[in-house]
Amino acid sequence: MSSIVVVGANWGDEGKGRIVDFLAEKASASIRFQGGNNAGHTVVNDLGTFKLHQLPSGVFNPDCLAVLGPGMVISPEHLTKEIEEVAAAGVKVNLCISDRATLCLPLHALEDTLEEERLGDGAYGSTRQGIAPAYGDRVMKKGILVGWLQQPEVLLERIQFMMDWKLPQLRALYPSFKFEQTAEEMTQWLLDVSAPWRDAICNVTQPLKALQAKGENLLFEAQLGAGRDLVYGEYPWTTSSNVISTYAGIGSGLPALRPECVIAVAKAFSSSVGTGTLVTAMEEQDAFREAANEFGATTGRPRDMGYFDAVATRNGVEIQAATEIALTKVDCLSGLIDLKICVGYDGDNSENPIWPQTASLAPVYEKMEGWNEDITSCRKFEELPKAAQAYVLRIEELMGVPVKMVSVGPGREQMIMR
Repeated sequence: MSSIVVVGANWGDEGKGRIVDFLAEKASASIRFQGGNNAGHTVVNDLGTFKLHQLPSGVFNPDCLAVLGPGMVISPEHLTKEIEEVAAAGVKVNLCISDRATLCLPLHALEDTLEEERLGDGAYGSTRQGIAPAYGDRVMKKGILVGWLQQPEVLLERIQFMMDWKLPQLRALYPSFKFEQTAEEMTQWLLDVSAPWRDAICNVTQPLKALQAKGENLLFEAQLGAGRDLVYGEYPWTTSSNVISTYAGIGSGLPALRPECVIAVAKAFSSSVGTGTLVTAMEEQDAFREAANEFGATTGRPRDMGYFDAVATRNGVEIQAATEIALTKVDCLSGLIDLKICVGYDGDNSENPIWPQTASLAPVYEKMEGWNEDITSCRKFEELPKAAQAYVLRIEELMGVPVKMVSVGPGREQMIMR
């Protein structure tokens, strides 16, 4: 049996979806263990191009159990639409949804939006999907559990309890807040919108333990990356959950998990969407962003673009307890004249580069030789231009962990295994 955890080494958008989709061919379960509808994983395969937000990226293997773990916050309407989209492409979704996961409601999305607007220039850069308020309600013991969708009388009771607590606060804080839906109406809406997948709700620990007992391969998937972890990321510009590999067991329903392999996914350059400081930001970003297609999968927002940051990435690799690295989008560097790697920081707070990470930090660069060849058809490491090989090997040296996967394109067949 092999338990493989796939996580991000940077700020998200590293290409984890393509790695999970590639590995899922040999997996019996693909499990999302945190997050919700706030970020997307892009998967390109023979069925088309998909932007998954809540379904695990291994869903395209019909023999692979797709698990939404208890560490997630699930937006029911969006989940229904996502299932319909992949089903329309001919995918038979073999789904299992944790009864201990938390529902992310339209009310949470409204609350999220109003708070970002209130903060103005100090906003966190939220995708406004309601993720933080949903996790906040869970911590305050006012959350609505997915399992209650199978118990309508309990669902109504808990929604009324939550609304009695939440609505007076929202009306007091946000003058423009309007919400007319009653607890009965919200309950009925939830029952209607969840009908297509409600039978898939269960205690996910049981099927996962059964697969473990048979020695099957399990694949665990996180959203975002180490720089966005609630505890170890660039707080407060983080997500609202733990995205690190050691949370995989807790968030999946297997708290005693000891994974055999942790793959930290990193881009061959830096990118970040939302709020925060990208120390290695390029002066001219537009052309490279367009060429690399660097726009948020959920919001379409343009990502900030930068050179590979070995300091932040090494920190992410260590936080994730990575046993190996998957380096993605190396092909996007073809033709980049000014190619370099950040190997250190100068300036205030450089002794603690993760927090506070301020504009006063100045990157220390190491110049690398570029290449002009199109490498998207390379299938062996030795087929890459010498300069591309040297670039990957230098990153491997700086990380102290082997780069075992090199992606030269979005397709499954464009993965070089070392």
